[in-house]
Amino acid sequence: MSGEADRSGPPGPGEDPHDGHAGHGHHREQRDPEKPEEYPGHPEAGIPLPRSSVEDTGLPLPEPAAASFAVPVPAPLVLEHHVLKSLLGAWALAACSAHETDAVEEHLGECGACADEALRLRGAVGLLHPAESLDLDPTLRTRVLAGCLDRRPPRIPVPGWAAPYDAESARLDALLQDIGGAEWHAPVRLRWFDGDAPTSRRTTVAGVIAHLLSVDGLMAVALGLDDPLGDAGSAGQTPQGRTETYWRASHFPPTRSVRGPWRAQSHDIVRTVSFVDGAGTSRSGGEGSGGLTVPYGGFELPLSDSLLDRAFECWVHAWDIADAVDYPYEPPAGRHLHKMIDLAARMLPGSLAERRRAGLSAPPVRHLVAAGAGGRSLRLEIEGAGGGEWLIPLDSPGAVGSAEHEVAHVALDGVEFCRLAAGHVSPEEAAAGQDGDREAIRDVLFAAASLSRM
Repeated sequence: MSGEADRSGPPGPGEDPHDGHAGHGHHREQRDPEKPEEYPGHPEAGIPLPRSSVEDTGLPLPEPAAASFAVPVPAPLVLEHHVLKSLLGAWALAACSAHETDAVEEHLGECGACADEALRLRGAVGLLHPAESLDLDPTLRTRVLAGCLDRRPPRIPVPGWAAPYDAESARLDALLQDIGGAEWHAPVRLRWFDGDAPTSRRTTVAGVIAHLLSVDGLMAVALGLDDPLGDAGSAGQTPQGRTETYWRASHFPPTRSVRGPWRAQSHDIVRTVSFVDGAGTSRSGGEGSGGLTVPYGGFELPLSDSLLDRAFECWVHAWDIADAVDYPYEPPAGRHLHKMIDLAARMLPGSLAERRRAGLSAPPVRHLVAAGAGGRSLRLEIEGAGGGEWLIPLDSPGAVGSAEHEVAHVALDGVEFCRLAAGHVSPEEAAAGQDGDREAIRDVLFAAASLSRM
């Protein structure tokens, strides 16, 4: 063997790894600072690697220090068969200790009878704990706000007749916050009923929000707020006309940036209606709204009914968006849904009269009924959350529904009736139960579908 020191190991204390000599620390000071540092055994010169990457330098790793103490490894738990069998229930409930769980699972691989029993017990536990949806309860926001307001009532509260619009615009905004950037361009088909046939218009998620922004602008203008269409807006425009105007005025297709103006406008509307005097009552039976009306191009609605109409549109179009992006979406709270159904039921006599004038409803009026008098009526029964019963006068929008003159009865689920009123389902497919005058039933179902619009 040679008497030369073995340089294959790591340098000792005081050795400079760059010159290969022990005790010459001054060599480090004379090294050219501009010259890249080199490592023994490393083929290339370069910036030193981090300490976490020392294995990449070619240097041998130091031997790990011997442990000062040894951690005892517990011996596996050995239990008799009858004891392991008695633990199966606790194992199925995940109530065993770690050692017991290991012993039971080791035994299940060897005993077929216990394995079958374990599967039955685990299945029973699954029935005791049904899977729960991770989606938030749609009433959570209302309950949280109610709890907060019970403790600290607002100085100027939101009127009850504006609560559905407040809730549905907030729910839609929460949905928009959750969707990704690319999903704003997902295709959406706006659907409604025109005459006796369904129709639709293709747009995107952003285009739907632009539609809501432009139509909600009718309420904004009635309240003295800015028109989102600016100078392009004009009095007497229909909701479809305003939407087309907004889309044409945009230099580019709407993007996620439309969410900000829509959100700000909905907040301004709710804030402004909170100052409206609610002492008056609308002619169609709605709650107080200070006597203000909102024109829709050909017809008008009291402010309270207009807010209900816009709450309904928020929900329906949020439903359209949720379908487009594959997102679960629940119906409104029961009390809000009831108000929306009530508005549709109150509008049905006018829709019936319109269809008769257009020659779309057969047969024509059989009996002329004086305003305020009872006449032929259809009982509309709505089941489920928000349900109730309404008597719909058939022969005149000024008549009053009368149980004595009931000629037909229709039963519908609440959500299904709203889908019909939104033009999302055909009248032939809507009614779950029908009894009485078939022509009257057909007239009312088609009148309900005719309430829909773009």
